[in-house]
Amino acid sequence: MESRYNPAAIEEKWQQAWEAEGLHGTNEDASKPKFYALSMFPYPSGNLHMGHVRNYTITDVIARVHRMKGYRVLHPMGWDAFGLPAENAAIDRGVHPAKWTYQNVAQMRGQLKQLGLSYDWEREVTTCSPDYYRWTQWLFLEFFKAGLAYQKESAVNWDPIDQTVLANEQVDSEGKSWRSGAKVERRMLRQWFLKITDYAEQLLKDLDQLEGWPERVRLMQENWIGRSTGAQVVFKTEAGDELPIFTTRPDTLWGATFMVLSPEHPLVESLTTAEQAHVVNAYRTEAAGKSEIDRTAEDREKTGVWTGSFAVNPVSNERIPIWIADYVLMGYGTGAIMAVPAHDQRDFEFARKYSLPVRVVVQPPDDLLDGHTMKVAHVGEGVMVHSGPLNGAAAGKGPGQSVERAIAWLEEQGLGKGTANYRLRDWLISRQRYWGCPIPVVHCPNCGPVGVPSDQLPVQLPEDVEFSGRGPSPLAKLESWIRVPCPSCGTPARRETDTMDTFICSSWYFLRYPDAQNDEQVFDPSKTNDWMPVDQYVGGIEHAILHLLYSRFFTKVLRDRGLLNFDEPFKRLLTQGMVQAAAYKNPVTGKYITPSDIADLSDPRDPVTGDKLDVVFEKMSKSKYNGIDPKEVLGKYGADTARMFILFKAPPEKDLEWDDADVEGQFRFLNRVWRLVAEFADHPRESVAANADLSKPEKDLRRAIHTAIQAITEDLEGDYQLNTAVSELMKLSNALSDASDKSTSVYAEGIETLLLLLAPFAPHIAEELWHLLGHADSVHQQGWPKANPEALVVDEIPLVIQVMGKTRGTIQVPAKASKDDLEALAKESDLAKKYIEGKTIKKVIVVPGKLVNFVVSE
Repeated sequence: MESRYNPAAIEEKWQQAWEAEGLHGTNEDASKPKFYALSMFPYPSGNLHMGHVRNYTITDVIARVHRMKGYRVLHPMGWDAFGLPAENAAIDRGVHPAKWTYQNVAQMRGQLKQLGLSYDWEREVTTCSPDYYRWTQWLFLEFFKAGLAYQKESAVNWDPIDQTVLANEQVDSEGKSWRSGAKVERRMLRQWFLKITDYAEQLLKDLDQLEGWPERVRLMQENWIGRSTGAQVVFKTEAGDELPIFTTRPDTLWGATFMVLSPEHPLVESLTTAEQAHVVNAYRTEAAGKSEIDRTAEDREKTGVWTGSFAVNPVSNERIPIWIADYVLMGYGTGAIMAVPAHDQRDFEFARKYSLPVRVVVQPPDDLLDGHTMKVAHVGEGVMVHSGPLNGAAAGKGPGQSVERAIAWLEEQGLGKGTANYRLRDWLISRQRYWGCPIPVVHCPNCGPVGVPSDQLPVQLPEDVEFSGRGPSPLAKLESWIRVPCPSCGTPARRETDTMDTFICSSWYFLRYPDAQNDEQVFDPSKTNDWMPVDQYVGGIEHAILHLLYSRFFTKVLRDRGLLNFDEPFKRLLTQGMVQAAAYKNPVTGKYITPSDIADLSDPRDPVTGDKLDVVFEKMSKSKYNGIDPKEVLGKYGADTARMFILFKAPPEKDLEWDDADVEGQFRFLNRVWRLVAEFADHPRESVAANADLSKPEKDLRRAIHTAIQAITEDLEGDYQLNTAVSELMKLSNALSDASDKSTSVYAEGIETLLLLLAPFAPHIAEELWHLLGHADSVHQQGWPKANPEALVVDEIPLVIQVMGKTRGTIQVPAKASKDDLEALAKESDLAKKYIEGKTIKKVIVVPGKLVNFVVSE
C-alpha cells in the first residue's frame, strides 16, 4: 500500500468497482423503511459548477447515511434538457439542439460520477428524450380532459431577443426576461394556459402541511398566491353590458366616482365612442409596449383616457365615467376596478390629474375631510358616512364592521357576493420556440382543438428543421409536419406548433423516478405512491416560486385524477446557499478585473486606471472572473477533498465563501486520516478481551469515540448541520492521534468508527482504508454506528481548587462524589496542601461539580 494519500489512484478504482457491483442500485425491500433523497436536476450546460457540486454532495451524504441506517433509499439523477438555453447555444454553434444537449449530458454524467455520488443511474431520465416527453404529453392531455388546459387570446410578456412569450414568474422585478435580460414587451397572442388558479386556495392552505420547508420559502409562495378577501360586484354600462369588479373594500362603493378598465379589457372597443376612438386606440397601443412592472410601479405617474361611456353604480344608481388606464391589468381580478379616490392613493392621484370627483365616505375620528380640499387619500380608520345602510358603522374588516356589513347587505340585495381573489394567475405554458415538448393538440376547422390520442404519442419533434437565428420556431414553417387529419373527424387539420414551457417537464420528473423504465404507463401508481413524497429535496432558493409551486400544482391535479394518494410532493426542503468567491471590482468604473491581470493581489489595483480594487465575495461567474472550475479542484485534490470542503466551510443553508487555504486544510486532514489508519494497519496489535477493565486513557478514548457518534448522528438529523459533523470527525481523529497506546481494542474500535462516520462524507478514502483493515464488504454496506450510553458516562471530572477566591489549579475527582467527599478530597490533595498548609481554614465553600474554595487565615 502507498504510504502517501493519492486520491487519483483510489477514486476511479472505487467508482468502477461500485458501478460493477451495482452498489448504488435502489433497494426495493418493502420490509425496510423508505427514504427518497433528491437534488433538483440540472440543465445540461456541459460543465458542472461549484453550485452543482454543493447541491449534489449535500444530498449524497443524506442518502448514504440513510442507507447505513437501514433504509431502502431512492437517490436518482436526470436532466432538465429542453429549453431556450440549449436551443440558443446550438444555434450559435451551428449544431442541432439534440446533438448539443446529448453531448452535454454525457459530459456532465461523467463529471457527476467523478464526485463519487451514489446515484441509481438505472433510473436516469432526460426530459428531451421521446420516452420521457411522451408522458409529459400524456399528462398535458389529462389536464386538457379535466378542463385545466385551455387556449385564449391574451396580453402576454414577449421577449424580443428570444422571440417567445414568458410566464409572469419569468419576468424579474425590473421587467426584464429572466433568461435574455431583454426588456419585456406586451403583446396580444393566442396562448395555452393551465388553470392553476383553480387550485389557488389548496396551494395556499396546504402550505401548513410543509413543516419541513424553510419559513422563507413558504412565505414567498403565500405572497405569490396573494389571497385577498372582499366582494364581487356587478356594475352595468348604460348599454346594459355587465362590468364585474372585485374589491377588498365593498363598504366604499358609495364613494366610487369613476371606473377604470384595463386597456386590454374586451369591452373597451364597444365602450369607446367615435369621438374618443383616436386617443383610446393610441393609448392602448402605447400600453401594449410596456411591461407589467412598468405599468404598476408605485412611483410612476398614472395615466389614462376616457372611453366616452358611462356606467351605473349599483348601490347609488349614479352615472359614473368609464376610463382606461394601464395600471389596471387584465390578469388580476376582472380587469376592471371601481375608483374611490378619497380612500385609495392611486385613484386619488388619478382623480386630481383628470379633475374627477372625490367623495368622502369614511370620516376619521380627529378630522373633517372635504373631497374638494383633501391633499392625500384617507386609508385609515373612521366612521362610514354618505353610505346608505352603512352610515355610522366603524370602518374596517373586523366582525361587525363596515366590510362585513357591506358584504351581507350586497348579498341580501342581490348586488354582489363575498369572495376571495388571488394574485396568482393561470400559468402560461406555450412557447414559440423549437426545443421543447410539442403540445399534443391538432386544430380542426370543425372540431376545434383536439387532443392527440394516447396511442399516437409521442408527437415527436422533427429533426429535419432549419434555423435562421434566434427567431420564430422552424416548426411553424414545416408544413409536412403540421398538416395532419383531425383525430376526431378526419378533416384536414393542423398541428399546434408551440412547445411547452420547460417547467412542465420539471413539474413531474420526481414522480417518474420510482418507475423510470415503464414504457406502458407514465408510472405505476403503486410504485410512485410507495416512494413518494420525496423525504428530502435539495435545491436553490431561486426555485421557490416557479418550480416548487408548479410541482405542488401538478401533484394535486394528478391526485384528483386518481394517480396519486398524497397532497404534497416534497416533505422536507433544504435550500442550499450559493458558492461565492473573491472578485476584484473597480469601484469607480464598476468593472471586474481578472486576477491574472493584477500585479499584486495583496494590494490589488486596476492595471489600466491604477484605481484600488474592492475585493468582494460574490456568486461565481465568468463575467466576474471568480469562477472555480470543479475539474481543476478534482484534478489537484480529488473528489473527497472537494466534498469535505463544501460540507465543512458553511452550514448547508448559508452562502459559502471559497477559500483555497481551507481546501488545502481538508486535503491535509484526509492525509492525516490516511496515515493514522495506514500506521494502525501496518503494526500488529494485542487483543484485549471485551469485558476487560479499561484503563483511564482507554475510557477517555472510548468516550471520545461515542461522543463523536452521538454528535455526528444528531448533526445528520433535522437540519443537517454537516459542517459541525465534519468538525466532530476532526476531533475524533485528533483523539486517536493523541492516544498513547495504539494497540488496544478501544483504539481499533476508534479507527473503524472513524471510517464508518467518514464514509458518507469522503466515500473513496473511507472505502480504501476499510478494505486495508481487512474487510471484504464495502464500508457503505455497514450499519451506522450507535452511541453506547455507558461509554458516555464520565467517571472523573476536573475540580477547581481556589484559595481565598484565587484559582490555584484543578484536580480529578469522581463524577458522583458528594459535597462532603469533595471537601475531603480537596483537603487531601497535594495541590491544596501546597497553599493551605500551616494556615487556619476558617471556611470551605463547595460548589458541586465545579470548585472548592478555601477561606484561610495565617
